[in-house]
Amino acid sequence: MARDMKFETARWSIFLVLILTYILVYFHRMAPAVVSEYLMADFQATGARLGSLSAIYFMVYAVMQLPSGVLADTLGTRTSIVGGNLAAGLGSIVFALAGSFEMACVGRFLVGLGVSVVFVSIMKNNAVWFPARVFGLMSGVTLLIGNLGSVTAAGPLSMALTFLEWRTIFIGIGIFSLILSVIGFLIVRNKPEDMGFVSPNPVVPSATGQVDTRSWWQNLIQVLSVGRIWPCFWVQLGVTGSIYAFMGLWGVPYLRDVHGLSRPEAANYMTTMLVAFALGALFFGWFSDRIGKRKSVLIGGLIAYIFCWIVLIYANWTPGLAGMMLFGCLGFAGASFVITFASAKEVIHPEFSGIAVSISNAGCFVGATVIQPLFGWLADRTWDGTIDNGVRMYSNIDYRSGLLMMLAFLVIGLLSSFWVQETNCRNIAFNKSGEDDKNICN
Repeated sequence: MARDMKFETARWSIFLVLILTYILVYFHRMAPAVVSEYLMADFQATGARLGSLSAIYFMVYAVMQLPSGVLADTLGTRTSIVGGNLAAGLGSIVFALAGSFEMACVGRFLVGLGVSVVFVSIMKNNAVWFPARVFGLMSGVTLLIGNLGSVTAAGPLSMALTFLEWRTIFIGIGIFSLILSVIGFLIVRNKPEDMGFVSPNPVVPSATGQVDTRSWWQNLIQVLSVGRIWPCFWVQLGVTGSIYAFMGLWGVPYLRDVHGLSRPEAANYMTTMLVAFALGALFFGWFSDRIGKRKSVLIGGLIAYIFCWIVLIYANWTPGLAGMMLFGCLGFAGASFVITFASAKEVIHPEFSGIAVSISNAGCFVGATVIQPLFGWLADRTWDGTIDNGVRMYSNIDYRSGLLMMLAFLVIGLLSSFWVQETNCRNIAFNKSGEDDKNICN
């Protein structure tokens, strides 16, 4: 009993450090939407440049997903988290102290580099410290708590800006990341065996008893060749990329310019969407585990999300209760993408789960990297030249082009979901006799 208590204390202590780090990941991801007017004014940015500044985070994140998976599967969670917090903390401070657009880009680059390793590390940690049967639920819990960072980057951040400089806030966040780096070094361990515990997911020995001696790059090439993983990538590119582009940058300016809301009022809508997004991630992860299905739940959620998006673009809605409900539905339904993480993990050998999850996760950030500046470029094309205190003000027509572009990406994501393989919530990289097969690549 005492040993069980020690095991529970260890794994939840590690999870706590990782989830605090993940909260900061979401803060950095969503904060540009609230501070967009300050960034435009301080760095004299056009819509395209603003989109590019925000998208640097997503670009680095996307490029780093495969290396992140390799790091998680080789060096382990501990090294990734310590190094990630260190880079993100320094990047946040550089961003806050930036005197030019170029230096701000350097800061965002370092932040993106640091936080890029966090999510895959948490998924790897969940895969080795928790039973496989609750992986979908733990994915939802992770996104639910992580989204607290998104919430703090909306309403609370907007309130804080009334008495604090945006630069001061980012310096404080940077210092907190550096502190977490030290705590991670002291507490986090890669797997239960490192602390003398038994793994909750013992690997079934192969029939031959042979040990896999391939190098990490050979394993990476083999995982990349598994066609069953790639639909998850395209779902995330179209769906999650659009979600993060809207919530993380263009949602607040859209509500301000088109619907006449103040920054705090617009931030409240983003808060509603983010809270619903967090709850939706928990629900879809739990519901999928509960009924033992992945694909049908994913498709149903994405259809509901696209319907809400069509309402946002074409319905004559007004701010108020109806608007809040619409943004809540957008966040909740959009969170159905969380199922792609479990789907990617379940079509590959568990030893390579970090790489598999990173491939799926990369789609989100490739999408956001493209969509954020493309949205700004489309808005700039029809902009009538209106400026208020150094900030470009766009019309409904300007935003309509960007919103339709996002809708097109959502359709790509939905179509891709029909190619996601149904795993029935179990790992299908094992043959019927229970032996592991690391060479299933079709």
